[in-house]
Amino acid sequence: MRCYQFFFFSLLLFKTFFSFSQERQTAEFGKPSESDFALKIYEKDTTAAAVILFEQGYYEFEIVGDYIRLIKNVFRKVKVFDSKRFDGGTVDIPLLVANGTSERVTRYNALTHNGPIKTYVAADAIFVTNEKHIGKVCRIVFPNVKNGSIIEYTYRLESPFFFNFNGWEFQGDLPKIYSEFVSKIPGNFNYNQVLYGSQKIDLKKQQVETNCLSIMGGMVHSPCNVSLFAMFDVPAFKTEEYMLSPANYISKVEYEPYSFIDYFGGNPKIFTRDWKDVEKAFKKGDYIRNQLNKTGFFKRHLPDSIRSKTDELERAKAIYTYIQKHYTWDGAYYSLETEVKDAFDAKKGSVPEINLSLINALEATGLNVKLMLLSTRQNGLPTDLYPVMTKFNYTIAVLTIANETYLLDATDKQAPFGIIPFRTLNVQGRVMDFKNGSYWMPIEPFKQNIHYANAQITAETNGNFKGKVNQASYGYIALGKRNSIEEESLQEHIKTQEKDKAGIEIEDYNVENVSEIEKPLKENYNVTIEPETVGDKVILYPFFNKTYISENPFKMKERSYPMDFGFPFSNTYLISIDLGNVYEVEQLPKSRTIKLPNDDGECLVTYATEGSNINIRFNMKLNAYRFPSDAYQSLKEYFGTIITILKEESIVLKKL
Repeated sequence: MRCYQFFFFSLLLFKTFFSFSQERQTAEFGKPSESDFALKIYEKDTTAAAVILFEQGYYEFEIVGDYIRLIKNVFRKVKVFDSKRFDGGTVDIPLLVANGTSERVTRYNALTHNGPIKTYVAADAIFVTNEKHIGKVCRIVFPNVKNGSIIEYTYRLESPFFFNFNGWEFQGDLPKIYSEFVSKIPGNFNYNQVLYGSQKIDLKKQQVETNCLSIMGGMVHSPCNVSLFAMFDVPAFKTEEYMLSPANYISKVEYEPYSFIDYFGGNPKIFTRDWKDVEKAFKKGDYIRNQLNKTGFFKRHLPDSIRSKTDELERAKAIYTYIQKHYTWDGAYYSLETEVKDAFDAKKGSVPEINLSLINALEATGLNVKLMLLSTRQNGLPTDLYPVMTKFNYTIAVLTIANETYLLDATDKQAPFGIIPFRTLNVQGRVMDFKNGSYWMPIEPFKQNIHYANAQITAETNGNFKGKVNQASYGYIALGKRNSIEEESLQEHIKTQEKDKAGIEIEDYNVENVSEIEKPLKENYNVTIEPETVGDKVILYPFFNKTYISENPFKMKERSYPMDFGFPFSNTYLISIDLGNVYEVEQLPKSRTIKLPNDDGECLVTYATEGSNINIRFNMKLNAYRFPSDAYQSLKEYFGTIITILKEESIVLKKL
């Protein structure tokens, strides 16, 4: 399906009425400058695959037919340096869909320049599609993108959703030479302008334009507040390990909706937007609310063996397992058309279809369950002050039994009861209590996330060591492994684990409790180790088993953003080495303890000998899982020391 109504073949810089144009950069669509073509590299970021030469957003309100519409005009020009690393050859424009209506792109123009050759994007290369994690998008696919290409595009998006104004991101994956945003908002629309990020605004101008919007045949006029923000030489945003979504930290201006005064119809009416308004909208027939009224359907379809369970927790677990096994998640966070009943019959559905089914089924047996709206880790944190509904992209269930609260998400077949997927661990969500009012609830992860390994090896007369390793994983660590096994199949997983490392041979690798998700995932294998020989010394690295932490995730000199591991975890390795009559100990590493400040983490390693045996215990805990940026050096040293212990510290032996 095409995402436009007609072609828009030419566009000059979007009009504004500011008198300081000499301070601004300008560009004309379809006419890159000689300097644009001559640019071979962006000196301020020589590693960049491309640079945005110019971009402008111009948002305003217009009368379209008989309705006021939010209009988003966008113009962007990009120079490509390395087409193999450049992933901007396909542009997705998200289109919000709600209550049977949708945003739409009504005008566009897009082309690729290769020197003097211009290639316009073909009509069939601009179309509407659905992305699982985004929803409905208008997609533009550029032709002939090569090293040195310049791509340009403009579009006009019409939106009936005044509360989806959002704003403008000055920072992104690519560096930008010039980025500008202009908004023209009638006086009866109230938005709070909020600047985020560390980059400074180079231009910030505001003025009032009289009579900018007329209605009722020109009988009613509204002045507009016109704002301009611009940045020069904006660096690309660099992601860091264990951070939440870049959307939380990039430099941007956001427009948070506050109220709308309808004076066009005569008597002024003030419509505020708070959570009470959202709750009223749900009660009046919002799509999600309608899908929560299917308890009778699920009461009829739940097996008697589940409904008859008298213990509430056992009944809840049985319902969770039933829904989890009944459905296959289609990978989508959204559902535009299919209803819960249809999804149940198809045994396949999106996140809301599956989790709304779970809520209905739990409620059908008298359990206290509510809907939580949240934003996934990669989607960014939702706005606290105002209910900006477009910030939420996910739904889960909140169950309360005997004053205990359980967060439930039945989309992941590998997730035990009470463990929601890692993607949902994003600080807090909004619980929709339609009787007592909605409220924010912290999203707390499952706490017992453990990786345990017990290795027993014995020296053989040929100089090698041979033995057996038993491992067990719990909580999110087990969930991650089960998901990996599901993605690559058990046999492929075993092949991957049995790949030989230098001096280590793994055989007879087997996994237990793969499908029994309430039990720990167990892995067992036989191992043969060939130690290093240096002169008359024999060097043995004792942590040969597959460690949970394999490298220091923090290697940068300093850190700009907070760190979020998602959940606390611990790793314990017990290793018993029988030297027999083959070796004797010449040198052991030092036993020691290292700690993070505030009891946020601790690592203990001990080495002890008893006769011909060496016993090693390694235990590492990360008690906290969210850290401010100023904790970076402590974490860097902590994990650096742990990796040194695991990978570099050796036992020195001597042959008897």
